[in-house]
Amino acid sequence: MNITYTTIPGGVCAAKGFKAYGVHAGFRKNTAKLDLAMILADTVCNAAGVFTRNKVFAAPVGVTRAHLEGGKARVVICNSGNANACTPDGYDTANASCKAAAEMVGCAETEVIVASTGVIGQTLPTEPLFSALPELVKLVEATETGADLAANAIMTTDTKKKEFAVSYEFEGKTIRMGGMCKGSGMIHPNMGTMLGFITTDCAITSDLLKKALTNAIDDTFNMVSVDGDTSTNDTVCVMASGLAGNEEITCACSEAFAAFSGALHQLCVLMASAIAADGEGATKFLKCHVSGFRTVEEARILAKSVICSSLVKTAMFGADANWGRVICALGYSGVDFDTTKVDISFTSPAGTIAVCKDGAQLEFDEDIAKKILLEKEIIIECAMNSGESEATALGCDLSYEYVHINGDYRS
Repeated sequence: MNITYTTIPGGVCAAKGFKAYGVHAGFRKNTAKLDLAMILADTVCNAAGVFTRNKVFAAPVGVTRAHLEGGKARVVICNSGNANACTPDGYDTANASCKAAAEMVGCAETEVIVASTGVIGQTLPTEPLFSALPELVKLVEATETGADLAANAIMTTDTKKKEFAVSYEFEGKTIRMGGMCKGSGMIHPNMGTMLGFITTDCAITSDLLKKALTNAIDDTFNMVSVDGDTSTNDTVCVMASGLAGNEEITCACSEAFAAFSGALHQLCVLMASAIAADGEGATKFLKCHVSGFRTVEEARILAKSVICSSLVKTAMFGADANWGRVICALGYSGVDFDTTKVDISFTSPAGTIAVCKDGAQLEFDEDIAKKILLEKEIIIECAMNSGESEATALGCDLSYEYVHINGDYRS
C-alpha cells in the first residue's frame, strides 16, 4: 500500500463538518490574549481520547474521560489561564461548563469535551464562560476560518500557536484530518501539560479511533519531554464526522485502517514536534534517536532517558559535545545493554560529528562540534548495535529562561 500524506492548511477546520473560534472571555487578566476556544461539529461524531496518567488529574479530565466512554462528542470547549485542578468545586464547574455549552449548541452534556489549562489550585470562575459563550457560539457558526483563533486561545506559555492538517486519498475519497495543540512546560512522557484536539472527516468506529489514537501517541506525544513534569490536565481527543464519504472503517486489520493510522501518526508527529521545539525557555529542538536495539519498547526507554536528562539538556544549551552525559543517561535508564557496543554522534544542519565509538572516546575537533551544536535543531544519535529496533524521543535544551518563566509563573 502506497499512501501519500499531504500537509494542508485549515487546522481543525480542514476536515469536513467542523468549525472553530477563539475569544477573550476573561479567564486571563490580559485582555489582548484569547482564553476560550470552541470546536463545533455539524453533527454528533464518533470520538475518543487519551488522558494524563498522573494520579492527580484536573476535573475536566475526569469529566471528559467519563463522557467519552460513550464514544460520542459534538463540541469541544477549552479555556486557558486556569487549570481547574485541585479545587473543591472543580467538577461542579466543569459540569456546569458542559451543560451551558450543550444547551447553546443543542447536544447532550455527555457529547461535550471540556478542557482547561493554566494555573493549578485556583478556582475557575464560571461567569467568564457564561458571559462569553452565546457570542462565541454565534462566531463559531458564522465562520469557516476560525481555527487560527481557536489555536491561539488554548495557549499558555506557548510562544506560538500549533495547528496542522493533513490529507490523503483512499479508494477515490479524500480524507482530511486537522489538529491543534498547546504545550510548552510541564511536558514529560505519558503526556505533559498538553492539550491536543484532532478532527477528521473519515468514517471510522469509536473503538478504532481509540486504537489508532493510542498507537499514535505511544511514539509521538509520549516521547516528548521538556522538563520531566507530567501534568494534571493532559488530554488528546479526536472526533470523526464521517463526512468524507468513505466506507466506515470497522476492521483494525484493513488497509483502510492502516492508511488512517498513518495519517494520524503523521499529524501527531507534527504536533508533538511543535510542542518539543516550543519548550519553555528553549533555544534548541532536540531529538534522541536510538537505533539497533532489541525491542522498540526498550529503545523508547533509552531515548527518553537521554532526552529527559537535565545534564544533557544543559550541555546542548551550551553547545558542549559532552557525550559522557549521553551515555550516562543511557546507563541509568534501567535497560540492560552492552556498553562496549555504543556509538554516539551529534547531527545538525551544520553537519555530523562522531564523538564515541564502542563506548569510548573518539578524537574529534571541538570547534567543529561547537559549530554543529550551535544550530537550532540537534539530533543525538545513539547506535546500540544490538538489534534491529529503533525509537526517537523529542525535547529541547534547558536554559536560564526556563527558570525565569517558572520562577514567577503565577504572576
